Amino acid sequence: MPFQPDLAPVNGSLALSALVALLPLLTVFVCLGVLKWKAHWACLAGLGVALVIAVVAFGMPVGIAIASATEGAAFGIFPITWIVLTAIFLFELTVASGHHDDLMRTFNGISPDTRVLGVLLAFCFCAVLEALAGFGAPVAIVGVMLVAIGFPPLKAAVTVLVGNTFAVPFGAIATPIITGGRLTNIDYGEIGATVASQTSALVWVVPLLLLFIMDGWRGLREVWPFALVIGVSYAAITWLSANFISVELTNMIAGLGSLAIGVVMLRFWRPGGSAEADAEATPITTSRVAWALFPYLLIIVVFGVTQLVAPVKRWLTGTDLVIGWPGLWQGQQIMVLTSDGAPSASAKFAFGWLSSPGTLLLITAVVIGLVYGLPLRTIGKIFIAQVYKLRWTFLTIASVLALAYVMNLSGQTLTIGHWIAGAGAIFAFLAPILGWIGTAVTGSGTSATALFASLQQTAAEGIGVEPRLLVAANTVGGAVGKMLSPQTLAIAATAVAGKESDMLRKALPWSLGLLVALCLLVGLQSTPVLGWMVP
Repeated sequence: MPFQPDLAPVNGSLALSALVALLPLLTVFVCLGVLKWKAHWACLAGLGVALVIAVVAFGMPVGIAIASATEGAAFGIFPITWIVLTAIFLFELTVASGHHDDLMRTFNGISPDTRVLGVLLAFCFCAVLEALAGFGAPVAIVGVMLVAIGFPPLKAAVTVLVGNTFAVPFGAIATPIITGGRLTNIDYGEIGATVASQTSALVWVVPLLLLFIMDGWRGLREVWPFALVIGVSYAAITWLSANFISVELTNMIAGLGSLAIGVVMLRFWRPGGSAEADAEATPITTSRVAWALFPYLLIIVVFGVTQLVAPVKRWLTGTDLVIGWPGLWQGQQIMVLTSDGAPSASAKFAFGWLSSPGTLLLITAVVIGLVYGLPLRTIGKIFIAQVYKLRWTFLTIASVLALAYVMNLSGQTLTIGHWIAGAGAIFAFLAPILGWIGTAVTGSGTSATALFASLQQTAAEGIGVEPRLLVAANTVGGAVGKMLSPQTLAIAATAVAGKESDMLRKALPWSLGLLVALCLLVGLQSTPVLGWMVP
């Protein structure tokens, strides 16, 4: 008999059921932030609580609960950790070849000021990588680059987590936005334009926040003109691209555009306190610059072709293997339903062995290693070394995705969402919180959209608000919550060799602050005060 979740299983009370459903998340965050456990132990503890609640409180059969956890764990390993592994592998190949040193000298040639480089890398370059790969790859790649130019691990992690925030809605060729359009039957172009109206209103301040994270009030005092130009140009290009050019390419255009504007500005302006460093900058030949940039240019080409050239994309996705997951799929029957009785799409597991960004990164990395003259034996040793290095990350991400799948399929996540959506007219101010929670749980802006987009649409219609406004708010709220996801924290910790608990405590105030600002913005956009901002 298929399992269908009940949204209010605890004494028929939605509020009480939601409070019970929050216990797995509270377990994870308390273990991480208060008890300072390792991320994999904290996530395993949260998974254990989620399984107990799914079976005891939500009535999920034990077999289906375990099957949900195993599918989530499999998804955590492939494609999530697969992407992280191959991204870090690619970076380590550049280090082994010696060309990474030239890359750092290239950036020093742009500006020897690490605060300027931090803004360009964690904000502009992250957006470019997020546009192409997503799934934590930008955090992994840029995190190690920041450490390489002299950032302490914790500061590097927090900088890239905050810097990458508003790139997430348009990540992976705008997958979260496109998913929202498919689920709600709203033109994704309209959703993208609305997302741009929200992100553009807030994203301009992010480079200023990065300066404060990197160097406190001194950084703001000495470098604020540069940060302001980068932030305002990124915001303007984001709005123009989403409305008039391409929703799919918004991150790419905004990231490269603001990066180019920043480089041009540095020809005429220099941050305070950088004169000595300028004198110490070492020149580097054009050919060495080209070789140093080659891996990242190749990444852009590979992902650009595979994501934007339709025949290539169709061929790659055509190689995906779709598997009915044991325990969730028996014979021709799906054993788990959604709350409205529809067959759950999660009963099938899509194994994109060739189309995965991780596989594309692996192929790109091997090509780069060979072009750089590294023997295949050396390339293999470096890959194996990264597998060993990431062993605990594998466990962390597998357990957090297992937790997410159990919460989703048992109905715990939807119960939380429906409880918050019951706030009435004030819900417009609270709508981003659903996306924030969804991404904090799953680590994916796309997953948060899949969870709550339809709910946001229904709630918007119920309170007389434009549906695309709240669907967009869910997507942007998810972006703000991504920096708190145990999955994202594990990726960042692995990349920079830091502690997840420390990163959580440092990132939490920034995430909450941006969430409050977003809630106020969306709430006012639902009224005549800022309603003119909604396309």
